[in-house]
Formats: sequence, structure tokens, C-alpha cells
Amino acid sequence: MTGIADTGFLVAFISRRDHHHDWAAGVAAQLTEPLLTCEAVLAETAFQLGNCAPVFEMLNEGLIILAFDGKDHLPCLEALAERYADRKPDLADLCLIRMSELFPKHPVLTVDREDFRVYRRNKREAIPLICPPE
Repeated sequence: MTGIADTGFLVAFISRRDHHHDWAAGVAAQLTEPLLTCEAVLAETAFQLGNCAPVFEMLNEGLIILAFDGKDHLPCLEALAERYADRKPDLADLCLIRMSELFPKHPVLTVDREDFRVYRRNKREAIPLICPPE
């Protein structure tokens, strides 16, 4: 299994104190390929953890790989920001929506069920998600 990693998943995986840690660790144990992500997610993850070292460790160990360059998708990101302005999406969410369009077979691993159930790829398609149980 593989997928697209959101901040909440990465934080939960790294932090044993996180409410969703057991879920994230269980999902990570099923991975057969590195998770795809973007720099915005990595920046948020380092910020939330208060430490960059775990982010570098995940990159160096091949758990995650950078698979998105925002400068190549600025018009799409701007259009998504306009479409979802009422939800006030952050840059990481916009990048993940776009990544879901680019990698349609990859589900997004997230704890943010509320927003990602609203977001759509290609304007109408639900984004496949892997979330903790409700």
C-alpha cells in the first residue's frame, strides 16, 4: 500500500502522545512503498512537532518522498484556493488536493476527515481517504 501523506498523519505517526498514533503506526506498518507528500506538509509537520529532525529522518529512511513542486502547479493551486475560500484551506491542503489529481490511485492519509470530505479533485470527484476510525 502507498498513499499521499497529510500533516496529521505524519504527526500522529511520529508522536506517541498523539491521539491517533496507534492508528498511524498501524497504517505505516502496511506500507509497501514510500508515501508521497509535499514541502508544505513537511513544513507543517516540523512546526507542529517543534523539531525538523523527525522529518529529515522520514525522508532519509524512505518512508516519505517529495513528489510535488508547487511552482509547476500555481494556476491550479490558485483556482483551488478560490473554489474553497469559504473553508480557508492552507497551502498543504491545496497541494494535497492537486496531488490527488496527479496520483489518482493514491489515497490521502489524513486525520482531517472534515475538510477532505468536502474537497474534490477534478472539481467533482471525491478524494479517496484513509482516516482513523470515527
